Amino acid sequence: MDLTSKQRAQLRSMANDLDTIVHVGKDGVGENLVKQADDALEARELIKGKVLENSPLSPREGAEELARATRSEVVQVIGTKFVLYRETHSKPKDKRIRLVK
Repeated sequence: MDLTSKQRAQLRSMANDLDTIVHVGKDGVGENLVKQADDALEARELIKGKVLENSPLSPREGAEELARATRSEVVQVIGTKFVLYRETHSKPKDKRIRLVK
């Protein structure tokens, strides 16, 4: 699912208030990090992450690799932080994020 620019703008504004819950460190994108991000995406749909200075990956590379591993979309990458989105299927429809058309 590719996001439109309006949908990205909507998700970016929603992500402003989020805390950073995923950190890509010196081990890069490992199995534990993928599991943590996958669980967070299923629960929240929208998560914010950060690539630490000791990581072998650039912020863009870390975000894209984690998005591939979790089957999510990269919403934005700014500095060392990134935002990922994936629609959940565990929440009722009225509790999910409604994207603009």
